[in-house]
Amino acid sequence: MKQLLAVILISLSPAALAQTAPPAQQAPARQTDAEERLHNDFAWLGRYQEANAKVTGPVEVVFMGDSITQGWFDMMPNFFTPGRQGRGISGQTTQQMLLRFRQDVIDLHPRVVQIMAGTNDIAGNTGPMTPEQTKANLMSMAELARAHGIRVILASIPPADHFPWRPGIAPAAKIAALNDWMKDYAARTGAVYADYWSALHDGQAFKAAWSSDGVHPNKAGYAVMAPVAEAAIRSALAKPAPKAMRQ
Repeated sequence: MKQLLAVILISLSPAALAQTAPPAQQAPARQTDAEERLHNDFAWLGRYQEANAKVTGPVEVVFMGDSITQGWFDMMPNFFTPGRQGRGISGQTTQQMLLRFRQDVIDLHPRVVQIMAGTNDIAGNTGPMTPEQTKANLMSMAELARAHGIRVILASIPPADHFPWRPGIAPAAKIAALNDWMKDYAARTGAVYADYWSALHDGQAFKAAWSSDGVHPNKAGYAVMAPVAEAAIRSALAKPAPKAMRQ
């Protein structure tokens, strides 16, 4: 009997209770600003609302894109002469750009839009995406532009043989396939294809002297891109404006 009582007392000791009691619920980790924004403003519509409200005068070109477009504006502001608006947001996928396309492109009434997107789709920044989903989003943006009388430049995805923030992904073949599709789609729809890939590549990779990390251009890289952009803009402006839909 004494032995049984001892066993019961040991089983009820604080140490034993601590082992059998369910663990205390941990406080949720604090979300980063980027994570909070994905929940509260998925497309980051707030990023350019103030800048859009300040746009006056005619807009010739809007550059819609991700970090490569944002970096162009940040690092080479002299390229963005009056009438050129940069609307790049780092890390964005085509689905996010499609959501903000009306606000950041259509409502500015540009003559031309350049759409540079796809890098972050391949990286899966907002979750896994198929090439078909990326193509659908690109087509939707191009169709929206044409429906509002805006000429379209489809920019090739720049070269990359790795993504520093997504180890293990081999993007080169996927980039090449999407670029081939964009070139063909541009030819079929009267858009202009801006071939940055051919200007920047070294094999399947981004030429090292023109990039800081194998994905994003440095100032030398943007200097190489500028003539490609200028030629694409001239070519787009030489085309008749698409017939806008009746509103």
